[in-house]
Formats: sequence, structure tokens, C-alpha cells
Amino acid sequence: MESHRHPRPAAKGGRLILLNKPYGVLSQFSGGMSPDRRDTLAGYIAQPGLYPAGRLDKDSEGVLLLTDDGRLQARIADPRFKLPKTYLVQVEGEPVQSALEALRGGVALNDGLTRPAEVERIAPPDLWPRDPPVRFRKTVPDCWLQIILREGRNRQVRRMTAAIGHPTLRLVRWRVGDWAIDGLAPGAWRDVTPPEGPGIAESRHTIARPVARPVGRR
Repeated sequence: MESHRHPRPAAKGGRLILLNKPYGVLSQFSGGMSPDRRDTLAGYIAQPGLYPAGRLDKDSEGVLLLTDDGRLQARIADPRFKLPKTYLVQVEGEPVQSALEALRGGVALNDGLTRPAEVERIAPPDLWPRDPPVRFRKTVPDCWLQIILREGRNRQVRRMTAAIGHPTLRLVRWRVGDWAIDGLAPGAWRDVTPPEGPGIAESRHTIARPVARPVGRR
């Protein structure tokens, strides 16, 4: 599913594409099991020479950047550059203030202490329905957090919320640096301008922008 009938030429310094990666899709062009390749990037992007700048877990959704420029790929993906990544996270239960402060101050994981994160509880965002839907327990409440990280460990957000006793139910990466998925449906993509990304090509597949209103610290 492409967002252009006629892709525009690559910008000077390399081409950069922003994809809204759907749930269940691998962050690679091969290795899937689906005959139509809809469980890999090949099922959504038919543009040669592009490689993911960083990864997004199969069971996570949202921003995945791809480029044909190796230096740009490293600049986006390398944690040394501390590019902020914003996640909308649905967790099981309702974290108390001390649990949120633990996320903000750094969580001890098996690969070391995480860097301080920006964490706020938010109202449920206006997102597309997930396919398949999230499975809930009727007796357990849930809530949404906005978490901003400046590092990129394997499954970091999920491990952080699990460490404070609130497993992640749904994880959407909404923004990486200046690039956000405003207006992109799952599986749709658009060209963005590297490295700042202010110029965004028009997409044919739009969704409502989520509302991430703080609901107060608890």
C-alpha cells in the first residue's frame, strides 16, 4: 500500500521514507511466512535500495524510517545521537505516582539502568483499531502513557513497564525526532525531507490525529 501514484525524486543527500508499520509486520523485507508478504516490509513498500533506520518490534506499531543513505541511517538509529522517540503506550493497570517516577528516573533492567525518560499519563488517544484487537481482562483496568526515550534497547518500553508491574498491552511509536505519523494509516508511507523532515509529501491514506492530553500525575 503506497502513498504515491508517482514517487517524487530522492532528495539531495539520500531518500527518507516514513512508514506507519502495522502490528504483526517484521521490520525487514524478507523472512516472513505470509504468501502475500504482508508480514514483512515488502508487502507495503516496493521501492528499491531502502533499509530501515532502526527497528520496531513485530508486535509494535507506528513510525519506521527507511533510507538509502548509510550515514543518515546511522544518524537516526545510533543511540549516541540521542534522537528522541515518542511512544503511546497502553498498559495494564493504573500506575501510581511512584511507579511513574521510577520510569522517569531510570529503571534497572538486566542490561543496566535505563536513561531518564519523559513520562506522562494521557487520555486514550484517537488511534486506528488494532488488528487483531488487544485482549483485555475484564477485572483489570488499563490506561495510556506517553513515554519519550533517548536510547534504543531491545523491547525497552515493554521491559520498563513490566519492571514497574504494568505490562504493555499496546505500543505505538508516534514520533522519531521530527518525524511523526500524523495523517498516515497503518501500512501507508510518505517521503520526508532529511534530515529535519519539515517537508512532507501528501498521503492518500489519512487517519485522525491522536489526542494525547495529559490527565494529571498520580
